[in-house]
Amino acid sequence: MQVTKLVLGALASNCYIAETGENRCVLVDIGEGAPVLLRHLELHQLTPCAILLTHGHYDHIAGVEQVREKYQIPVYIHSQDASMLTDSAANLGDWLSDTPFQPVQEWQTVEDGDTLTFGDAAFIVLHTPGHTPGSICWQCEDILLTGDTLFRLSRGRTDFPGGSDAQMLESFRRLKQLEPDYRVLPGHNEESTLSFEKAHNPTMRGL
Repeated sequence: MQVTKLVLGALASNCYIAETGENRCVLVDIGEGAPVLLRHLELHQLTPCAILLTHGHYDHIAGVEQVREKYQIPVYIHSQDASMLTDSAANLGDWLSDTPFQPVQEWQTVEDGDTLTFGDAAFIVLHTPGHTPGSICWQCEDILLTGDTLFRLSRGRTDFPGGSDAQMLESFRRLKQLEPDYRVLPGHNEESTLSFEKAHNPTMRGL
């Protein structure tokens, strides 16, 4: 699967464009900077068919409504983070940005184990709470989109409202058990592989 990363907004959040064939794609997380994403889609003649969210923090959802409204496509988020799509206090927008938050008008919720299929690509939901109650990873083929759960040599913060260090450790245990290897595409910074994280990530090594 061809996946392109765009780094959006002042908080440098990763937005992923996963091509699903015939000039179609799925978008994963859209922070500030939706116009940058829209220009990329137009330049490469790609039409999105869905927006998948790893969690509901402002820096991953700020641009969702602008893109959803333009293309009239579904937005998917775990049920436990859905309230963040309309609440700038809950999604930390009031704290992270001076830019008014544009609430998402329509969405659908997903749960652990759900599978969404777009073209030939099947995206499986892995519920990995800790950073937020509804944090999830999306697994598709050999790709693991980990949001702010698993980073290269690091892990997501658990000191925000709804965060849980205990849940984060359980989520890391779950990810550590996955086989075979995966490309890890996180919500910030550079990509990694699951095998590398199992061998070198301090949290995973400690489990």
